[in-house]
Amino acid sequence: MRETITMTRRDQVRSLVLARLVAGEVDVGEAATMLGLSERSVWRLRARFLAEGPAGLVHGNRGRSPAHRLDEAIRARVLELAGTTYAGLNDCHLADLLAEREGIVVGRVTLRRLLRGAGRASPRRRRAPRHRSRRDRMPQAGLLLQTDGSRHDWLGDRGPRLTLVAAIDDATGIVTGATFRDQEDAAGYLIVLRETVRRHGIPVALYRDRHTIFETSDRDLDLEEQLADRRTPTQVGRALAELGIGSIAARSPQAKGRVERLWGTLQDRLVAELRLAGIGDRDAANRFLPPFLRRFDRTFSVPPADPAAAWRPSPGNTALERICSLRYRRVVANDHTVRAGATILQLPPGPGRRGYAGAEVELQLRLDGRIAVWHADRRLLVTPAPADPVQVRALAKARPVPAIRPPSATVRPSFHHPWRAVRSDSRMGQQRPTGSLNS
Repeated sequence: MRETITMTRRDQVRSLVLARLVAGEVDVGEAATMLGLSERSVWRLRARFLAEGPAGLVHGNRGRSPAHRLDEAIRARVLELAGTTYAGLNDCHLADLLAEREGIVVGRVTLRRLLRGAGRASPRRRRAPRHRSRRDRMPQAGLLLQTDGSRHDWLGDRGPRLTLVAAIDDATGIVTGATFRDQEDAAGYLIVLRETVRRHGIPVALYRDRHTIFETSDRDLDLEEQLADRRTPTQVGRALAELGIGSIAARSPQAKGRVERLWGTLQDRLVAELRLAGIGDRDAANRFLPPFLRRFDRTFSVPPADPAAAWRPSPGNTALERICSLRYRRVVANDHTVRAGATILQLPPGPGRRGYAGAEVELQLRLDGRIAVWHADRRLLVTPAPADPVQVRALAKARPVPAIRPPSATVRPSFHHPWRAVRSDSRMGQQRPTGSLNS
């Protein structure tokens, strides 16, 4: 029985040149030049050609199955899982979950080749990016955080549409804090800020967008703001100022590209894993976040260029709870009550006959669902917040507490401030310049 050997074009050329070499029509140097090989390789091929004929020029592994080829049963199982349980996952994420949950270890390139060979296209379509100048990462962890909120169908058709608020360290790519909220609000950013300070420390600066959660709109200054010659900060702006964190406003999404790329990855991986876990409400999704982010950081974080971290120590849990809360100013009524939306809070008796009546107090809506009332450095009352969100939302109409200034800082109007202009004295019937607030 004669064996049929399939030779490629390269094998046929080698066979012709080696036949001429054996016949003495060319020497070894000329044959090496014609084949593009070294003389040593030509001598080796000549020996095989003389021993086995043209069949000796065919590679020995031709037609054989690779030793590391996936078993057919495993290949069929991978294709079945990719079309059912893990449908819609990208190749890299699918390879991770197959190894973690199914015990099937397969490389991304092998998996990609298998899926494309079966006609399974990638669920993510990519487009060529625009040319942009590269900005290197910060050298130390804690020098700069990027934060943002992403409105997305995180729960699919199993639950409501949620907003994920998160912060990522620019140097390492570690997600320092994240929480699901019904909408992008100040409480979500304060939760992320509190979690970041607890786990890592106080960062040097925060890179964020120009949302009104961080900075007030361009409205006219009211009387109190004119006296202070500055705008009253937002709740998040006040917390950043009290912690000494610089607030940098980005002028484009590309400027804070680290957190924008984070959304692309999470909207792919986190959505799939929430679906696999069968999660359909916000509370369960928030409980799922910590273990998921620990695995996420192990996969995607990078070591910083400088191992010395720039995080500053936390001010302590008590101070942090007070800073990372929604704080408003209230005036105590004559019956020693304070309004929190539609809820009336009764304060305990104060010093003297009048007590706290007419005094200005600070109303704090804590992130743990409590309301605290403070007068100066004294806590007067702590009570659970009203369950009705409409009542809590009514607090937004109150004036936020301004950021704490150093004791040495004196509020003085600038030289060109309107209060320094010439005003009429109604009692004297004459005009006089006002050089200070006491004139």
